[in-house]
Amino acid sequence: MANTLTDFKSALSGGGARPNLFEVSISPPQGNSTLFTLDGNFTILCKAAALPASNVGNIDVPFRGRVFKVAGDRTFDTWQITVINDGDFTHRAIFEKWMQHIAQYQDASGASNPNNYMAEASVKQLKRDATTSTSNSGGGLSSAKEYKFHDIFPTNISAIDLSYDSSDQIEEFTVEFQVNHWEPASYS
Repeated sequence: MANTLTDFKSALSGGGARPNLFEVSISPPQGNSTLFTLDGNFTILCKAAALPASNVGNIDVPFRGRVFKVAGDRTFDTWQITVINDGDFTHRAIFEKWMQHIAQYQDASGASNPNNYMAEASVKQLKRDATTSTSNSGGGLSSAKEYKFHDIFPTNISAIDLSYDSSDQIEEFTVEFQVNHWEPASYS
């Protein structure tokens, strides 16, 4: 427990993690690498994301009038990102095409092999310093922590509200992904 400002300052390594220093990348499905390509602008235009929650369920076992709790299975929440919409709708079109590949507009057809529509993604929490690291050999901000999402696919692209009285604003939309599992990347 920090008793003095000096103790607190010593405990706050790196000046504390900042929520506005992050980077998101999404790789196309391995079985269908031509489905989409998210360029470097996606990293810039991805306005918001989240480091994943960690959940381990519990199982209640009744025993002589009491409840004994034992660890259950791990579950993975959905993951959501917010993207700033460019004038050409470049990234929104990619997510729409991806969802169209999974489930066609006209009928119930779509990709049936998960390798053809599930992708990999990562979110990196960046440090404030400008040192190089193993994950960033070109200089600039280095990664403090990275989480890798496996077998994700989009299930919801939010609406973009249009209105005459919405001035001095840039459109944005959210994309919600189902996540089969995630794991923290380890740094040495």
